[in-house]
Amino acid sequence: MDLLTRRRFLIGSGVAGAAALAAGGSAYALTDLLATAGDRDPDARTLVLVTLYGGNDGLNTVIPYADPAYHDARAEMAYRPEEVKRLDDRLGLNPALGGLHGLWTQHRLAVVRGVGYPKPDRSHFRSMDIWQTAQPDRPGTTGWLGRWLDGAGADPRLAVSFEPALPPLLAGARSAGAAVPVTQRGAGGLRDATLAAFAAPADEPPARARAAACFADLRAVTAMITAVREGTPSPGDGDDGESPATATGGGHSPLEAQLDLVAQCVEAGVSSRVFSVSLGGFDTHADEKQLQAVLLGEFDQALSRFVDRMSRTDAGRRVVVAVYSEFGRRVRANASQGTDHGTASDILLLGTGVRGGLYGEQPSLTDLDDGDLKCTTDFRDVYATLLERVLDADPGPVLGGWRGRLSGVLT
Repeated sequence: MDLLTRRRFLIGSGVAGAAALAAGGSAYALTDLLATAGDRDPDARTLVLVTLYGGNDGLNTVIPYADPAYHDARAEMAYRPEEVKRLDDRLGLNPALGGLHGLWTQHRLAVVRGVGYPKPDRSHFRSMDIWQTAQPDRPGTTGWLGRWLDGAGADPRLAVSFEPALPPLLAGARSAGAAVPVTQRGAGGLRDATLAAFAAPADEPPARARAAACFADLRAVTAMITAVREGTPSPGDGDDGESPATATGGGHSPLEAQLDLVAQCVEAGVSSRVFSVSLGGFDTHADEKQLQAVLLGEFDQALSRFVDRMSRTDAGRRVVVAVYSEFGRRVRANASQGTDHGTASDILLLGTGVRGGLYGEQPSLTDLDDGDLKCTTDFRDVYATLLERVLDADPGPVLGGWRGRLSGVLT
């Protein structure tokens, strides 16, 4: 979904107010963050939240390669045991996740399994709103980290998104985080090179063409945002308020460029305690195996390099990275060698302060809920742990008194 359509939906549905979504945008720049250097407690931890927009397929990310039900349900989409990056004698990582597998061997990667929420919703809009507001039972109007910001001093620079539009995640009742778009400095060339690398000639296979189209979406979103800022109409931005959805979502700059700015801020000792970054394109209804591998390869390179860079400084060793998507995919592959919207999936936690390993119960691939995995870990358990152990905050006021925790995952 493109960013303009997303913004309109959020304002219209009441998930976050127009003023909150507009906060930051063009009002903050990297220099505003760097101006706070030295203003934070040197012992404070930092949370980096990575959103994978589109519904990443958890079963082909953390792969139950030893389960016959996995191979029966996916046939051509399944990875063979010799292909995966093994975690143990039952689970392995996607072959594209070599960097993350290296972090696993260093005990800096935790995999939280079966994460979801009660009465799951398969709509991209609704499910992402639930994850970002942390209110599964009723439509939320504030983000869970926006509510944290309300009680943490309300300075927008405490919670920063390196995206053109502020996600509802960082919108509070009385305050909102800062949106600091990634500029063309260093990012444009990388984006153009990435697009060129995946440009597919007419005789290329459909999967490669789909991967190229996904990255072309990033350029289209960039042009649209520029048009919005300059007050000129963008393609597809008609009077009826409907823009074509790309199902890409996420930041329109490469994840590596976003994480590079996070690293600069952490190393400079800025006051920010939370950073939000994203990667889109995971709505893999067709030709999934190759497309997801392309996306996970970009994700793996960006994230493993970031975690390695963070391990070299005291401030960086206090960074915890959490990775999530709005839902997983259905267990059985569809007729187009893709997967449709599902429910429970994995959350990945990374960093020096993470106790690597497997957490939560592995969902059954045969005891399903209408073809979907049953949730075994509520995402609020993870959020409460991050609030308490990373942001030094009482999770109660933020999560409506939620008492669950994820035991032992953080040092």
